[in-house]
Parts: sequence; C-alpha cells; structure tokens
Amino acid sequence: MERERRILQRTVAVAAILPVVAGLYGVLFGIDGIGGGTPVNVSADSHFRYLSGLLTGLGILFLTCVPGIEGKTTLFRFLTLVVVLGGLARLLGLYLTGVPSLTMLAALVVELVVAPLLCLWQTRIAGLARDAALDARAGR
Repeated sequence: MERERRILQRTVAVAAILPVVAGLYGVLFGIDGIGGGTPVNVSADSHFRYLSGLLTGLGILFLTCVPGIEGKTTLFRFLTLVVVLGGLARLLGLYLTGVPSLTMLAALVVELVVAPLLCLWQTRIAGLARDAALDARAGR
C-alpha cells in the first residue's frame, strides 16, 4: 500500500503542476497568450486573467493534498468536483461554439477523465490506509 500511495502522491503532484503553470501563464499573458491574433476585449481579458488565477489556486490546493494524501478525501473530492464542473462547462462550449484547439481538448480530457480517475485512486488509498489502521488497532 505504501508504494501505491507514493505513486499516487507523485502523480497528483505532477498533475497539479499543470494548472499552476497554465494559470500563472494566463495571469501573466492574458487572453493574448493563447493566440488568435484578434484585438483583445479588455473585459474578456480581465475575466480570463481572473479565471487563470482560480486555476492557479486549484493547482496549489491539489498540491496541498500530496502530503498525507490518504487523509485528504473530502478536499480532494471537492476539488475534483470543481474541475469536473469546469470540464462540463467546456464541453457545453464545445457543443455550442465548435471544436477548440488541441490544447483545450487535452484540458477537457484531464477535467473529465484524469481528475475523476485520480479521485477514485485517492479514495482507494484512503480506504486501504483506514483498513490498515483498523487492523493495527485490532492487533492483526
């Protein structure tokens, strides 16, 4: 169980770096940072930077789950819910406005597939840790 827990911790740490980096990039470079070449709407840029800040925060919060990951189930589930809701919004946008860039499609896969799978894995590790603690208390 300990080996699997360490692998989960490393996986979550690597996965959490992505929104931190992407979010900081969006904060620093704004909507122009994703290209397009069209004149920037100042309000859209402001909103983009705000959402990039939220993305950075989500990544940082996921990073706080890495130490003692087996005990962070509630926070991990909440963060996953936020990510999945964002992915569903992105999926609706895909339906309403068309297929976005490959980068945005990759983000959609992370939001709707990778994040829930990591959450299920975290739940498994939390259950194994709980069972091991109960066995230790029972003297098994």
